[in-house]
Amino acid sequence: MENNTTNDFETAIRPTLSVSNGIAAVEFYKKAFNADELMRVEAPDGAIVAELSINGARFFVADGPPEAEHATPEKAASIPIRMGLIVANPDAFAASAIAAGATEVYPVADQDYGYRLGHIIDPYGHHWEICRPL
Repeated sequence: MENNTTNDFETAIRPTLSVSNGIAAVEFYKKAFNADELMRVEAPDGAIVAELSINGARFFVADGPPEAEHATPEKAASIPIRMGLIVANPDAFAASAIAAGATEVYPVADQDYGYRLGHIIDPYGHHWEICRPL
């Protein structure tokens, strides 16, 4: 299989964060990271799928229904993925997230491996490393 090489198609990876309260999670990401809501689909039961953007970096947020195989962090035994958010001012982004309700794992600081990086956990159990290259 060949990769699509046309100039009018962008290949991208867009993660979906499974959460237990999609509407509240979208509001958290708006407040914590100044995210823009690009799209939202709402089911009759109130469950949502929304696409968000943080300075152009896009991702989805979706309610994880109990019958689905998409475990939310609250239900999973472990979280195998950390979201890396690379921004110009990681200190300000981390402070905003903590003020909005995230838990600090370790503060933003210059790391030996060439990044200014801190680690938080959002109220829905997702881990975020907020950073920029040094």
